[in-house]
Amino acid sequence: MQTSQNSTRILRIAAWIWIGFLLAMLVMDFVLYTPQMQRLLGHNAPPSNQGFQPINPPPQGVRGLFPIFLYYFSNLSVAVLFLAITYWNWIQQKLGKYYYPVLLLMISSVPILINVLVVPRFPPGPLANAEGMALRQLPVLFVALALVAWAYRMGHIVLFSIATAVLELGLIFASAFEYQNLVVFIFIAIIRSISFVALGIFINLLVTQLRQQGESLSKANSNLAHYASTLEQLTVSRERNRLARELHDTLAHSLTALSVSLETAKAYFDIDKEKTRELIDRSLESTRQGIDETRRALKALRANALEDMGLGLAIQRAAESAASRFNLNLKLDLKNPLPSLSPDVEQTIYRIAQEAIENIVNHARAKNFNVQLTSNEQITLTVEDDGIGFDTKSKEPSGHFGLVGMHERAELAGGELKIESEKGKGTKVVLKI
Repeated sequence: MQTSQNSTRILRIAAWIWIGFLLAMLVMDFVLYTPQMQRLLGHNAPPSNQGFQPINPPPQGVRGLFPIFLYYFSNLSVAVLFLAITYWNWIQQKLGKYYYPVLLLMISSVPILINVLVVPRFPPGPLANAEGMALRQLPVLFVALALVAWAYRMGHIVLFSIATAVLELGLIFASAFEYQNLVVFIFIAIIRSISFVALGIFINLLVTQLRQQGESLSKANSNLAHYASTLEQLTVSRERNRLARELHDTLAHSLTALSVSLETAKAYFDIDKEKTRELIDRSLESTRQGIDETRRALKALRANALEDMGLGLAIQRAAESAASRFNLNLKLDLKNPLPSLSPDVEQTIYRIAQEAIENIVNHARAKNFNVQLTSNEQITLTVEDDGIGFDTKSKEPSGHFGLVGMHERAELAGGELKIESEKGKGTKVVLKI
């Protein structure tokens, strides 16, 4: 198994748990053996440990406490060494793929070895019998079991459970102590092995589930990053189209109106100078308005008329201005006040109305047109004229973006745009949003 930051972090946690457990046991033994120490110093003969009988009884007096010192010194030394290895990069690199298995072997075998060889030499006490031996090593073995379940498969969990039981029973049979109740040790080993298998499988299933969720999250993050990149490109593309629509609705309209006015002024130049002057004044007015609109588009890409007057009055101004410039009859039916709308929706309605009106004055050759804005469950904008109309089934000539922009605006705002027209019968534009 390869060394990784995750495994090192888990091993460090295991080391600190091991050390913490030993320190807690040390405090417990100090409390339990304080009366015993007094008896030992008074040379009182202690009873034998339950569960095993030494061939040579432990020495009396202070020397009888040496096994306790040996037990904690050896256990803490190995636990500290275990912790040091998790911080020692050099030895981790030297061990390579054996790094994790070696530390796993240390935490699972050393507690059993020290427990079997040293605890029977303890002075008699509550945790110096067979059950006490099991309690002294069980928490550390649980940590070792968790390490196995975290890193390996279920078969390794069964192997670990059997191997620890065999190691402990083998050391008991081979030790210099005469264990009186071997059945107790065998029974404890069997129960512990069964418990380890059940608990280990449960931990392994949880770890597997967490890893699958982690992989799913990683895949989702990758997809999200890809989606964000795609969305960014799409946003740039949409913004370019939006800017094209804005320039068409502002600068292009102003230049078109200016061109028409100047052409008319040129035709009247030698015929009616007063009319020519009037047309030039209108051209100047259109030019100034176009400059203002272009600056507004470049600054905020939003209509000043909307900000200054609101949607209804902005549409009314656009329609009356067009009717005045080209001597058209206008019929207005604008609901006032309108319900509260988002800025994007207001701008969409205004720009589509503006585009439809400009198409009337520039292309329709109409004499009459009407603009209607109503509000029921939806906002409905209707712009209708009695002009020459066109064939809606034919493709729009290349370079004319008006109708395309109107449809794009309506779709982006979640609305529906319908254009009805026939040659010689006028045109009707209906927006529902």
